[in-house]
Amino acid sequence: MTTTETLDVQPTPLALLLLGREADPRSERGVNCPGDLPAPSDPDLVERARTAKAKLGEKVFILGHHYQRDEVIEFADVTGDSFKLARDAAGRPEAEYIVFCGVHFMAESADILTSEAQAVILPDLAAGCSMADMATAEQVAECWDVLTEAGVADVTVPVSYMNSSADIKAFTGRHGGTICTSSNAKRALEWAFAEGGPRQNKVLFLPDQHLGRNTAVRDLGFSPDDCVLYNPHKPNGGLTAEQLRAAKMILWRGHCSVHGRFSLDSVEDVRARIPGVNVLVHPECKHEVVAAADQVGSTEYIIKALDAAPAGSAWAIGTELNLVRRLAKAHPDKQIVFLDKTVCFCSTMNRIDLPHLVWTLESLADGKVVNRIQVDKETEHFAKLALERMLALP
Repeated sequence: MTTTETLDVQPTPLALLLLGREADPRSERGVNCPGDLPAPSDPDLVERARTAKAKLGEKVFILGHHYQRDEVIEFADVTGDSFKLARDAAGRPEAEYIVFCGVHFMAESADILTSEAQAVILPDLAAGCSMADMATAEQVAECWDVLTEAGVADVTVPVSYMNSSADIKAFTGRHGGTICTSSNAKRALEWAFAEGGPRQNKVLFLPDQHLGRNTAVRDLGFSPDDCVLYNPHKPNGGLTAEQLRAAKMILWRGHCSVHGRFSLDSVEDVRARIPGVNVLVHPECKHEVVAAADQVGSTEYIIKALDAAPAGSAWAIGTELNLVRRLAKAHPDKQIVFLDKTVCFCSTMNRIDLPHLVWTLESLADGKVVNRIQVDKETEHFAKLALERMLALP
């Protein structure tokens, strides 16, 4: 079904939005599947947050990632994906405090792009990212040694996803590579391959294997056989020198715990439940899910697609549940459901709640800087090189 067709669809009831109330106690770190979303925090905290924010005035600039809870988004000055928010922070030099309601790697990127006079604050230091944690600086350095021994390091360009630590971004900068987002991954890969002549070199893609594979196969026309998977927990990444020499894409064995849960069964199930539904998924999903979807795109793409969709159309969205629920509320004239019967959300994003935000704002209002994120100068220098290469992409 195309997005120009319409269905006689009623506003989405909560039960259908969640497609069931199933829990999954075996879910991996980085995702929580309790069968329902967390209850809102104490509403009395709302007035305390308003008071502290008003006291700080233009000194504070609050960034809210799309996957945050509604109670946090309410106080965000801007919302967006990780790179958009980091750039927004850099565009507000008058703000002394940048409160980043997201996860650790996002706050690092904001610190890299803002001035020394600005303090980037993460309301809960435990708000990390399971994907970013799947590639450590030591593991990536060892991988580069493996590529060197195989004789391919000199023709390999690292391309690292924005969802990576400052250390990994710095590694990328040191080795002549670039950063990418889910929106510009195709352009980043085209740039990387052009650096050594048309597809004569290789890309080491970090840390999300699915975004790397989906972009190479769907957007650049590579074969899945052109991709190999480097597993940092196996000797030599579990690959032979011959496999590394033959590959065009060396994919790091990492993934998003939220997007990795969506399966082909999820797609088939929702099509059976809602005839004519449009399945729209994030490119961090598995390749078979992306191949079965009607549309694939970044978080910003998903939001714009639903904004432009005709009234009465039906959509199943494969991305984080807080955003899907917010989109369903914003578009009551469309049927918008979550692409999973299990109620799951990003557990690390959800660590930023109203109590943590209130504590942060009240501390700043009292002149106490808490949970400041600071990247050391050498790491910042090389990470910024990689980010600047991305910004220079056509």
